[in-house]
Amino acid sequence: MKSWLRDNGLTIALLLLFAASLGGQAMTGWASENQTLVDHGRPPLLFGSYIVSAAFLSALFENWESEFLQMWVFVMLTAYLFQRGSPESKDPDDDSPQDRDPARDADKPSAPLPVRIGGWMRAVYSHSLGLALLSLFLASFVLHWINSGRRAAGEALAHGHAPAGLWSYLLQPEFWFESFQNWQSEFLSTAVLIVLAIFLRERGSPESKPVGAPHSQTGSD
Repeated sequence: MKSWLRDNGLTIALLLLFAASLGGQAMTGWASENQTLVDHGRPPLLFGSYIVSAAFLSALFENWESEFLQMWVFVMLTAYLFQRGSPESKDPDDDSPQDRDPARDADKPSAPLPVRIGGWMRAVYSHSLGLALLSLFLASFVLHWINSGRRAAGEALAHGHAPAGLWSYLLQPEFWFESFQNWQSEFLSTAVLIVLAIFLRERGSPESKPVGAPHSQTGSD
């Protein structure tokens, strides 16, 4: 058990932080939403009703959408672009292949199953990380869109207006404002990490170069 916890400590810690943050978002969002309802003379929601409401789900998937977009873009851009001196980048002066042809590992028992099978499965597996992150972004985007549209329709009805249809809502500036306000911060934070890691260090972190490494060294090794 001790060995398992050590081997999976990073994932466990992040999932615990995620659960705590999600719980905090749900509780504080519930309180905020009920305060708004009471201020408008409407009955408050039970907690169970709030966490399946459009208001909560829209905010939840709005954030997930931007995070998965950031990770997908980062993975894809680092496959083709460089930043000299950053541990987050491949070395532009290294002409050797960054990843050997997976077909050369097809006869290794320890290789992942798609690598050993070959063909289209190996080709898809070669890009499976990017495909998975793109799929998570698209799923979160659609769920944000649907629930943001539900929330806007409910607000329109509460004010005596005809609600916009879901496809019409996709063209509304409110929806894209919600997305862009998160996208821009994700891209900025990633760029800041890439640049700061050229000149600054965090001893022991694989996201940092060794403390004594020159600023020009590219990659974490």
